Amino acid sequence: MKPSFHKYIPFKQINLPDRQWPDNTITKAPVWCSVDLRDGNQALVDPMNLEEKLEFFHVLCDMGFKEIEIGFPSASETEYEICRELIEKNHIPDDVTIQVLVQAREHLIRKTFEAVKGAKNVIIHFYNSTSTLQRKVVFKTDMDGVIKIAVDGAKLIKKLTDEYTGDTNFRFEYSPESFSGTEMDNAVEICDRVMETLGADKENPVILNLPNTVEMCTPNTFADQVEYFIRHLKNRESAIISVHTHNDRGCGVAAGELALLAGADRVEGTLFGNGERTGNMDIVTMGLNMYTQGVDPKLDFSNLPKLREVYERCTNMKIDPRQPYVGDLVFTAFSGSHQDAINKGFQYMKEHNSEMWEIPYLPIDPADVGREYEPIIRINSQSGKGGAAFVMSHNFGYDLPKRMHPEFSKLVQKKCEELERELIPKELFEVFEQNYLNHPMKYKLSSRKIYEESENGKDYVHFKGKLIIDDRDEVMLIGVGNGPIDAFFNALKKVGLDKYEFISYSQHAISQGSDSKAVSYIELKKPDGGNIFGIGIDSNVNVASVLGVLNAINRAEA
Repeated sequence: MKPSFHKYIPFKQINLPDRQWPDNTITKAPVWCSVDLRDGNQALVDPMNLEEKLEFFHVLCDMGFKEIEIGFPSASETEYEICRELIEKNHIPDDVTIQVLVQAREHLIRKTFEAVKGAKNVIIHFYNSTSTLQRKVVFKTDMDGVIKIAVDGAKLIKKLTDEYTGDTNFRFEYSPESFSGTEMDNAVEICDRVMETLGADKENPVILNLPNTVEMCTPNTFADQVEYFIRHLKNRESAIISVHTHNDRGCGVAAGELALLAGADRVEGTLFGNGERTGNMDIVTMGLNMYTQGVDPKLDFSNLPKLREVYERCTNMKIDPRQPYVGDLVFTAFSGSHQDAINKGFQYMKEHNSEMWEIPYLPIDPADVGREYEPIIRINSQSGKGGAAFVMSHNFGYDLPKRMHPEFSKLVQKKCEELERELIPKELFEVFEQNYLNHPMKYKLSSRKIYEESENGKDYVHFKGKLIIDDRDEVMLIGVGNGPIDAFFNALKKVGLDKYEFISYSQHAISQGSDSKAVSYIELKKPDGGNIFGIGIDSNVNVASVLGVLNAINRAEA
């Protein structure tokens, strides 16, 4: 098939050679407005019912949203009834402003004012499309005709507000829909005219919402547009600049972030990016991006699993495993080098008692968003030495010495290849048990005694015990050395087990309190020249060491 890319018209850049936004940084959270209950809801195969909308609304309030677009009450009786339910049943906290969307059309505006009667704080959000393509294809009108629609809508809204007899605190928001597809000078002009009509001033600013309704350009170009718009607006101090980005090119969050650099004050979006086509800007991702840079997003993301559960149940949408911060696999490393670096990062923070988060490959502490450490490293045939060790340490409390990692990793890899899948932590521990704790025992101690004795100013350790061989023969073990391991080795040599050489030893506690036990890791050189590890566990650290030596010999001769 012949490529047909030539039929697409490249997006026209704007001329902004002295752009300032690339030198800026995000140092504070914007004003957030959730549009889950309107933009997100209208994009669902099965829109949320009343109970689901109410539950979602309260979740948004609990997260800390102070502005929530609840719907399009003039669009249908269902939307109207939901608006009335929120108001009449006192679901709206005093510090939360509900936002309602309406086209700049007279009968819809009038019905919207009826719908919000009795609410304490309301943003009337009106819009009309201004893009070059929409004017040409849909409305078949020029820019003057589009400006007239917006100004007429603003006049009616101002009139109805002045005539309103209730205690509602009204604010206004205007969106030149498809802002990014509109000539910038035209976008500036229509917004100037709307602000003049509404009588905007510093005490009563108008929200000018600049929608990237269909993402048509790279995020840097959208930032240029926002900066250009702000520079040329006549009455900037009387406007709150808001952006509403979509994700058609997969850059919704990036466009929102760069728009803040360009001077935007406010951001509209949805949880996890739900919305028309490829979705809206994901507030969770953008907010946590700020969090990882030391900026307080002013929203509570501490329990993402709960937010996910409510979201998936109410919307019937599913979170992708790779969705930033919340997906099943985003805190998971399969790669050996990644696992090793994560493992070393945790060790570094523990050793240095660091208050700063410094873990390679993990830009955020999973605990900060309600996630667990256990799934960070998952084990398959591609996993490295550090991965299995990490799981053994963090899940089961066994800090395998680094020299042991390659040996254990080979056993784990073999099991993964045998099963042709990854191992869950329980199965990983079963590999450990089968190979180190429950393997066949040629040699067993039926009795043991370890004690110290001083002679001529020197301390000696004595080992006495009985060794059963192949469940048949029993021999006495007697040895003296400068420590329990040395004494045990000397005792073994007397019964013919003299071809093993001690290489390394480490130990630690694997439980706390009065029932604590010690685990010893013993590395021996085998008669054939290779090395092998053994493990001993006992409440007495000296006994654990002796059992570790015997364990290594048993493994070597199994």
